[in-house]
Amino acid sequence: MLIGCPKEIKNQEYRVGMTPMAAFEAVSAGHSVIIEKDAGLGAGFPDAEYTAVGAEIVDTAEEVFARAEMVVKVKEPQAVERARLREGQILFTYLHLAPDAPQTNDLLKSGVTAIAYETVTDRNGGLPLLAPMSEVAGRLAPQVGSWTLQKANGGRGVLMGGVPGVGPANVVVIGGGVVGTHAAKIAAGMGADVTVLDMSLPRMRYLDDVFGGTFKTRLASRANTAELVASADMVIGAVLIPGAAAPKLVSRAQLASMKPGAVIVDVAIDQGGCFETSHATTHDDPIYEVDGIMHYCVANMPGAVARTSTIALGNATLPFMMALANKGWKQACADDAHLLNGLNTHAGKLTYEAVGKALGLPFISGHEALGM
Repeated sequence: MLIGCPKEIKNQEYRVGMTPMAAFEAVSAGHSVIIEKDAGLGAGFPDAEYTAVGAEIVDTAEEVFARAEMVVKVKEPQAVERARLREGQILFTYLHLAPDAPQTNDLLKSGVTAIAYETVTDRNGGLPLLAPMSEVAGRLAPQVGSWTLQKANGGRGVLMGGVPGVGPANVVVIGGGVVGTHAAKIAAGMGADVTVLDMSLPRMRYLDDVFGGTFKTRLASRANTAELVASADMVIGAVLIPGAAAPKLVSRAQLASMKPGAVIVDVAIDQGGCFETSHATTHDDPIYEVDGIMHYCVANMPGAVARTSTIALGNATLPFMMALANKGWKQACADDAHLLNGLNTHAGKLTYEAVGKALGLPFISGHEALGM
């Protein structure tokens, strides 16, 4: 198979869809790899590292999309990229379609077979291709939140860990999954007073057992959420429903109960955000204010640490990419129900139920797309 990797064009997105190691594995298995010129530079991978393992460097993204049988990316294709996709081609990347009707419609129009990293599953019910970036985003959230808390950036002027005689920041993390756990761990490590809200009692028991009181847990009831948000210096939104739009858990009315200059970090913004007042921002202009509350809602947070993120993502995607290349998408998905869960569009049909329900579009099952 001819595998192509274009340079990412989303604002300040420095990750790359294939590492030289991934290119080496593909070439060693008999596949051809084309990489757009300078695609890996932002993550610290010069073209020479790709050519050294047998990949071909091409000058333009147009050539990558025109020649590749499978396009491997990081972020969802932008409008100019979507116009280059075609039926019979495989697109393997993050998509986050539920809050994005224009992208969904373009993918359906193109006929491309689109497999989304964020909906591929594993035997434990996890999301193995989302987890590495969730870990990165979770660890970044307290870091960017503490920067936003600085008075010069519009925040309350509160130091995360406090100092002797002055209490630490009060941090609330909504969601105790991968993002929330890593966010809580880092925020607590910075010295903050951290509470994690979650709906699952088993998950809260697990967090308590593993972290031994490093941070507190509370049931994510409406009452507890309202109480804790009102007293927080920072609220980190870390809620995910696989493939679906994030639920709105904090309303604009609740902002009035918060302290002026408090900070919201919405890690769920890729799926539409879990605060009513959230809208996606960029690394160029990451924060905005609503009713005195500072919002950090960058949609590609892991792009800020591109090398770490690229290697972590590449480690996770490699086995699935190789299965798609070695077997073709139909056989690979027929052999692996977890990879089939990643199928979001095929031949003009939507193949993921949660996206269909979120956007009010008709859909078929992945098994129907396979002809099973």
